[in-house]
Formats: sequence, structure tokens, C-alpha cells
Amino acid sequence: MIKNFFNLLHKDIDGLHKAAYILGISSFLSLLLALLRDRLLAHSFGAGEILDIYYASFRIPDFIFISVASMVSISVLIPFLAKEKNEQDSKEFMNEIFSFFFLVIMSVSLLIFFVTPKLTPLIFKGFSVESLEKVILLTRIMLLSPILLGFSNFFTSIIQVQKKFFVYALSPILYNLGIIMGIIAFYPLWGIKGLAFGVILGALLHLLIQFPSIYKLGFIPRPDFVFHFHKIKKIIALSLPRTLALSSGSLVILILISMASLMKEGSITIFNFALGLQMVPLNIIGISYSIASFSTLSKFTIHQKEDFLKQITITARYIIFWTIIVSVFFIVLRDQIVKIVLGSGKFGLEDIRLTAACIAIFAISMTAQSLILFFTRGYYAMGITKRPVIINIMSSASIVIFVLLFKKLFVINSFFQENLGGILNVNNIDNLNILILPLSYSLGMIINISLLLFLFKKDFGYSLKDLGRSFFQVLIASVIIGIVTYFILGFFANFLNVNTFSGVFLQSLFAGLGGSIILIFILVLMKNREVGEILSFVRGKRK
Repeated sequence: MIKNFFNLLHKDIDGLHKAAYILGISSFLSLLLALLRDRLLAHSFGAGEILDIYYASFRIPDFIFISVASMVSISVLIPFLAKEKNEQDSKEFMNEIFSFFFLVIMSVSLLIFFVTPKLTPLIFKGFSVESLEKVILLTRIMLLSPILLGFSNFFTSIIQVQKKFFVYALSPILYNLGIIMGIIAFYPLWGIKGLAFGVILGALLHLLIQFPSIYKLGFIPRPDFVFHFHKIKKIIALSLPRTLALSSGSLVILILISMASLMKEGSITIFNFALGLQMVPLNIIGISYSIASFSTLSKFTIHQKEDFLKQITITARYIIFWTIIVSVFFIVLRDQIVKIVLGSGKFGLEDIRLTAACIAIFAISMTAQSLILFFTRGYYAMGITKRPVIINIMSSASIVIFVLLFKKLFVINSFFQENLGGILNVNNIDNLNILILPLSYSLGMIINISLLLFLFKKDFGYSLKDLGRSFFQVLIASVIIGIVTYFILGFFANFLNVNTFSGVFLQSLFAGLGGSIILIFILVLMKNREVGEILSFVRGKRK
């Protein structure tokens, strides 16, 4: 059995849909664990001081991981490895990059360890002195996380170019298991420190699962601190724009969390829960399709533009198809989703409704966020990195501008606040200013994808006609089904006790299934191409 498990880890996965669906299923399983993790956190602590401290402590380590580990990320290394024909040269190249990354990540983490007491009071001004001390402690423990995840990310680059998607798929599952262990076992033993130790355990498991495949591929790195800086320079030249783009995104989240620390206690927790829940479809759809197609896109040259753009269109159509449908269901079923995932223990009704409102606002940009991931990888596959970073920095700046603008509007004009709260059915709840955070984020993402598509069309002569047709066809059908699903919810509310977990779950299940069946029927009548291809795939007629 163990032998079969390791053989499965090492199995090649060919075909866009097969790889995407395997990654999607595994992402779904991982995210089920993530939802269980969040439910345990919400049930045990509620939207209050402990979780605010816990989530705030993630931000600096997460920023380090994104800004430093992106130097040896999948998107940077796969184009090098995919086009490399000499295996021995590849191994020597990877040994040198591994050694360089080891020095950089260790140096940065050590530096941040000592300056954390100075940074945290500047970032989280809304915390008390006692809370800041806990943030400093947890941040220092979690600094091990970017080191472990950075090495895991490095190994994943090697594994993915060999199409070993099972290993990549298992890593986040183990990561979440480690965090759950921290909640269940470590917190009762060591208090709030136990939550941080759970994160470290998850990061360690994320790394260790890579080793069997790395060993079998013969790519165990050997430290070599004699650097050929012309090689390092190539990696930095390619990774620096991407690092700046990712860092600007992470910095924006840090700014939003910093602003949430100045709001009512629990605001950081509500924002993070909403952000995490909207990441479920983003991981299952956007990231899965982007990862599954990236190694294929990386093999095209600029002289194979027609084939490259054909692959871009095929993948983008499916991302649009799935994300629009899911985003509409998320908006309609937002209250039920939050009640099922988080609605127990210390997580109260007002917390549920505010989190649901934030999710609905995030859902507006779900398609945009997924397409950003994909089209950015399209640029990286062609070795063009400046465009995405400029766009990302501009959209990140727009998010901060929107936050400042909406913050003033909320203060000077109650009409704006009351109407936004009224639309989302939360206008009788305090702390509505938290809604400006997801609203600003979503508007920034829409600006991002608009600029990205405009420049992609200009740079590659890309036609948006097929994407536009798919977008409006699925949008019209989804809006109709959103309305139908809303009425189905109301119908079953008359027969089920929606104040219980089972009642809410059954209400959501029946409404979601009913809406989905009618949606498929409508799309078939509309002769939607994506539905036809998916049904053919299910019947086994296509890869």
C-alpha cells in the first residue's frame, strides 16, 4: 500500500483538463480542511482579540515568503527548466539557485526576527501593548514558515516541470492538517503559542511531502556556495518584477489588516475569514487552471504565437465559465455559506452577517482575480515580466486610494453607508466601515484585469471576441439562476428549521442543486460551448 502511494506521487499527469481537475479536486479537499480549520477557530475563539492577534501575526512572515520565496517560485523557474535539455546542467543550476536562496531567506528572516518589536507597533496601531507583545511572539515563531515554505516552493518547481501534480496537490492538504493540529492539540498545551506552532508543523509537512519525488528524480540539492553570478542575475532579472508585483499585493493586504486593527475588535478576523472563504473558488478554479496550463504555455516561443493564444483562449474560457457561476451562487448563498462554515460557538450572528456581506463584495471580483492569475502567467511564459508588475502596482495603489476615499465617504455621507448596508442587508449592524476593505480590494482587482486584458491584446494581437461571448452568455444565465436560487431558498425556509446547522445545510443544498440543474439546462439550450465540452469530457470523449 505504501509503495502504491509513492508510485501515485510520482505518476505523470498529461492533458490540461485532467491536470486541472486533479488539482481542482485536491484543492477542494485541501480547502475543506481549511474550512474545518476556520470553523474550529471561529467556534473556539469567535471574532475577537485572540484571532485578531493570530491573523495579524501572519502578515510579516507572509510578506517575507511572497517577496523572497518568489525569487525561486514556480513561475520563475519552470520556464528555465522546461526549455533545458541537459539534465546535468539543470541539476548544477538548481544546486546553485538553492544555495543562493538559502543564504537570502535565512538572512532576511534573521533580520526581521530582531526588528519585529519595532515594526509591529507601527503596523498595528489599534492593538494594546499586551496584544502587541503577543503579536511579536507569534510573528517570531512564524518566521520559520517562509523558510520551510520557500524550500518547498523551490522543490515544487522541479516536480511540476515533470508533471508530478499529485505531490503539488497533497502539499496544501498537509499544511492545513498541521494548523488543525495546532488548534486541537497545541493550543490546550501552550496557549496562543500553540496556534503558531501548528502553522510551523503544517509548513514542515508541506516541505517533507516533496522529498520522495525529488529523490526519485535525482534532484536532491547539494549546497554549492561558489556562485556564477551571471546565472543568478538571469533569475533575479526574471523574478524581480514578479516579486515586486506579488509584494505589492501582499503589502496591500497588510495595509488593509492594519486599517482593520483600528476598527472594532474582531474586524481583522472577519476580514480574514471573508478573504479565506472567497479564496475557495479562486484556488479550485483560477489557480488550478493557471498551474495546469503554465508548463504547456512555457514551451511556446514567440514564433508560436497562434498556438500560444489558442491555449490562452481555451483556458480563459473555462476560468470565466466556472468563476461567474460560482460567484453568483456565493452572492445568493452568502449567509448560508458562512453559517455552515463558521456559524457555531463564539462566532455570533452579527459576525456571520458582516462576514457574509464581505464575501458578497469579494465575489464581485472573483472572475477578475482568477483571470489575473492566468494572464499574468501568460506573460511570464513568454518571458515578459514588466507589464504585469506595472499593472499590479497600479491596481494595488488604487486599492489604497479607494480605501481612503471610502473611509471619508463613510464619515461625511451616511447615504453611501446606509445604501451599501441596505443592499447587503446589514444596515442595522455596527462596524459597517469594515465593508470598505473588500469593496476597495474588488474594485482594484477589476481595474487590474481591465488593464491586463487591454495590454495583452495590444502586445500579442489577442482577440477578446471569444472571451466576451463566453462571459456574457454565462453571466446572463447565472444571473437568471441566481434569482431562481434566491426564491428556492425562500421556499425551503418554510419547511426547514434554518436556525439549525442541518436546516441551513439542507436549504443550501436543495437551492444549490436546483439552481445548478436549471443552469445546465439553460446553458444547453443556449448551446454554450463550455457546457458541451465539459459534458463530452465527462462521457470520456475528450481529455
